[in-house]
Order: sequence, then C-alpha cells, then structure tokens
Amino acid sequence: MKKMLLPVIALMMALVPNVTYAVSNQPIHWGFKKAVNEQQPQAGAQYDQLLAKYGAFYKANPNSKNIYLTFDAGYENGYMPKILQTLKKEKVPATFFVTGHFLDSQPELSKQIVKEGHIIGNHSWSHPDFTAVNDAQIREELKKVKDKTAQLTGQKKMSYLRPPRGIFSERTMQIAKEEGYTHVFWSLAFVDWNVNQQKGWQYAYDNIMKQIHPGAVLLLHSVSRDNADALEKAIQDLKKKGYTFKSLDDLTKK
Repeated sequence: MKKMLLPVIALMMALVPNVTYAVSNQPIHWGFKKAVNEQQPQAGAQYDQLLAKYGAFYKANPNSKNIYLTFDAGYENGYMPKILQTLKKEKVPATFFVTGHFLDSQPELSKQIVKEGHIIGNHSWSHPDFTAVNDAQIREELKKVKDKTAQLTGQKKMSYLRPPRGIFSERTMQIAKEEGYTHVFWSLAFVDWNVNQQKGWQYAYDNIMKQIHPGAVLLLHSVSRDNADALEKAIQDLKKKGYTFKSLDDLTKK
C-alpha cells in the first residue's frame, strides 16, 4: 500500500507550486452588510485601505446622488437585448464586465454594447479564481479579453476589472494594477445570478430600491430575467427620487 501511495503523493506535491509572493495571496471574498435607509454600506477600514492602495473602489461620493450601473455578463441568457433597449430608452450608461465566453458567443451583442455608448470591462477570459492561478495566467486572462474586445468592437482601451467570482487578494490586485486595470467592486447587489431561482421582477426591483444610496456602484447579472423585467421601472423611479446615472469614466476622470 505504501508503495502505491508514493507516486500519488509525489504527483500531488508536483501540482502544488512552492511559491512565495511579495504581497499576500490570501483570498478575499468581497461582501459586507447591505445598505439601508439610503446610507452607504461600509466595508471597513482594512478593506478601504487595501482598495485605496491599488486605486480600487466600490462606491463613490456619499454626497452626490449618482449611480454607477454595472452588469456582469458571463454568458448570454436571452435578456441582453431587452437590457440594452431599456438603457437606450432611458439614456443610461452602463459598464458590462464580460468573459471570453460572452465575447466568443455574442459578437453582435458585444458590438452593440460599445456602439450604444457603454463600456466593456474585464471579467477574465475563463472566470477562474485569480488567487488560485499564477501571475502569467492572470495576465493572459486579462489580455485575451482586452484583445478580443478590441478586435470585435474597436474599444481599444480597457481600464476596469471585476474579479471573477468576487475573489481577489493583494497579489491579484497588484498584478491587475500593473496591467493598467482599476478594480471595480460594488456597494449594491443581491442574489440574482441563479437562473433556476428567478422570483419575478418585483424581487429585483425591491432589492434595488431597498439598498439604493448616493454613490452606489450597482451590480446586476445580465442572465437574470428578473433584472431585465425590473430595470425600466427601477431606473424611472430612481430618477424620480433624484438620482442620476453616470458612467464609470465620470467617476474615475481626474
């Protein structure tokens, strides 16, 4: 039995690289208590300091009733056309964080996103946990999305990154910054990505309205039917409450 185990142990040891990083690679899963009463949520001093070190953000000015609308688009589930139609009708800009799968499978929608004035951001090519892959793999994941986006849409600049699965570390933030990316997290989100547990437009609408706050970076998943159905009413009612929808470029420009 021992003889049989030795090759297995050797293989396992070979698969686990003995790597020492200059900065921490401890995985962080982004999340915090939700906003209430239109008061910004607080991630805490430790996270705030880490994000500031790498120029990252998850919310904006608490004294300005601006909203920054973002979508994670890992794949197309039939709702992107309705989302884009609503954004066009309401004259609302958005940033779409896309994967390689979306770019490969939806070239026309990718083109439409950029043509209609929205931004495509990087959500990695294959959606891995960045803390579990090496530096070169991370750089390649980012490069492939940027290059494919430029090829399809003509958008040559890509400045914004949303880490796949919401998992990151100081090491992965450092690599992304070296590649010219700003990490964009979020201050408003809810469980909307499970396509088998959609609950109706009211669920999405209520979650948005209950958590809204000045300077919100709103994360929605484009695969959600609830989001697509609730989006127009949510935008219209937020405008009535005095909110203005801004582009991420408005937030980051100096």
